[in-house]
This record gives sequence, structure tokens and C-alpha cells, in this order.
Amino acid sequence: MPNYAIQRRHMVDSQLRTNKVTDPALLEAMGAVPRERFVTAAQRGIAYIDVDLAIGNGRALLEPMVFARLLQSAGIGPRDVVLDIGCATGYSTAVVARLAKTVIGLESEAALAGEAGAALAELGVVNAMVMSGPLEKGWPRQAPYDAIIVEGAVDELPEDLLAQLGEGGRLVAVIRDSDGVGRATMVARRAGILSRRALFDAASAPLAGFRRRPTFVF
Repeated sequence: MPNYAIQRRHMVDSQLRTNKVTDPALLEAMGAVPRERFVTAAQRGIAYIDVDLAIGNGRALLEPMVFARLLQSAGIGPRDVVLDIGCATGYSTAVVARLAKTVIGLESEAALAGEAGAALAELGVVNAMVMSGPLEKGWPRQAPYDAIIVEGAVDELPEDLLAQLGEGGRLVAVIRDSDGVGRATMVARRAGILSRRALFDAASAPLAGFRRRPTFVF
């Protein structure tokens, strides 16, 4: 039987620490949450590989290194309320819940949302809930958020979503340019003004609902 605790330690030591992930709380969280619980039985043996892990319905868990660097850039603290967009089976929400005060996991696929809720309950996560709805709309009922995490590559960030970022808030996502090149990006709100900063290149699986709107040339 695989020793998942050893695999988690190897993930932290060889994928995260060697790729500029240094935050102790984040390393502890990712070393504690059983990623194998959030994939199918057939995938548990590869739960800790350093690639995006497809979980069906066109969805995937982000590569651990990319996910960790996004979270580290967001600077999530114990007083933060966080929106986790595209939480899929709930792994990302479980990790964020160890860093934040409250987490809202948002999932558009009802079946995945059900799986995520069950997994979080099984693991005793009490400061997170999973809601079902269109990812690109966010979850305005709990806004504003101190941090928003987008779990996949997107072409653009809708205004409806950006409006849910509170003062001092940070949104992190992999944004693809017109050539399909993905760059991890942080959007921050300071004094009511949004600014963007590219963080690092990332080839992440696309997240449905965030396609670039067609433009017309006359």
C-alpha cells in the first residue's frame, strides 16, 4: 500500500521548497492535507505528481507547485475571508482553510461540489463551505473577499468577479494571453484602484467560463 505521508513530504521537499515556496504555514498545510482523498481510487497512486491532475468533466487539480506559489503570492492570513473559484473536489479549499479564517469554495459542477462538501466534512474542516454556481460570477453574497484564488487558467477576469475583491484584497490566477501563454498574475485593490502584476509563467489547465470575449474588427 502506498505511503501517502511520505509522498506528501516528497512533494513539499522536492516540488515546493525547490521552487521558491518558503512560507512555513503554507508548507505545513500542503504537507498535511491528504491530496489522495480528492481524486479517484485509480488516481491515488499519482496524486502527488508535479503536473495538473485531470479529475473528469474537463477539470483538473492544479500542479502542486503552481498552486502553492499562487497561494504564497496571495499572502493569505488567519483573519482572511477567501473565495476559492473552481474548487472541484475540494482539495484547494481544504488547503486554504488551514491558512484563512473562512473559505467559500465555488464549483459550477454540482456533482463535484457534492464530492467537495463530503470530503471537507470527512476531514473535519469546519471553516469552509462549498457552493454551486457559475464560476465567472463569483459568490457576491459573502463579498468582499480578502483574497480570491482562481483554480485554473483563464482568458480574462470578469468585472463581476473583480468587484468582489475588498480593499487591500488580492486575486491570483493564471491568465493566458492571445497566444495561449499562461502567466500567474496577482490583481490587488489599493485605495479603490486595481493593479496587476505578473508573477511567473505557468501552463495550467483552462477553467471553463472565462473564455475571452470575441472582438469585432471593422
